[in-house]
Amino acid sequence: MRIAVLSDIHSNLEALESVVTSLGSYDALFCLGDLVGYGAQPNEVIDRVRRLRPQVLIAGNHDYAVATSDTSDFAPHAAAAVEWTRNELRQENTDYLMTLPQDAAFKDQGLQVKAYHGSPKDPLNEYIFSGTPEYIIINMIESAGADVLLVGHTHTPMNVRTGSGHMFNPGSVGQPRDGDPRASFGFLYLEGHEVWFEVKRVNYDIDSAAKKILEQPVPRFLADRLYLGY
Repeated sequence: MRIAVLSDIHSNLEALESVVTSLGSYDALFCLGDLVGYGAQPNEVIDRVRRLRPQVLIAGNHDYAVATSDTSDFAPHAAAAVEWTRNELRQENTDYLMTLPQDAAFKDQGLQVKAYHGSPKDPLNEYIFSGTPEYIIINMIESAGADVLLVGHTHTPMNVRTGSGHMFNPGSVGQPRDGDPRASFGFLYLEGHEVWFEVKRVNYDIDSAAKKILEQPVPRFLADRLYLGY
């Protein structure tokens, strides 16, 4: 089974369209949250994702903040983007964000896959990086009752294998933060009891995405960082 895994699109339609064009054939599509925030086209991104009909779609912390107006833990530039997004969204799309669950489960060939934006402990907000101690990752996998954990939120790819299972992060479609500005996504492969994960990168029109941000009353930093991948 070939599962396309996207996360952290962040209202970047140019990046999303480049990724969709690059997907090719797949058996299922998982989206790990943060459809909105930071970028300039939240309605267009939500509309596009809905047309893709992902088998798994969960909320990220920015989706939740836009839906509820709770930015208590947000940096000023992120809070400003949330406020702008709330004013920009059509009501039907705000309502849609409210319906998104904070976790999801999927089983294939006896393998249990669990998906969170952050972590099983804190589905919206916890950051799990590849440098996280292995015993913590093992505990998360076991506590979730999973063979495979899919997470997002950090905007950096991760591929960790332990004796208890696997934890993967596809990186960010719309705002990578690993020093590579290209859109990042992944494919999860399940074949019998074999599991592997492949991260893909594609170029997109950063100039266009940045220009649209600069035309809005949000911090310029949100446009500049797209070029840096940070």
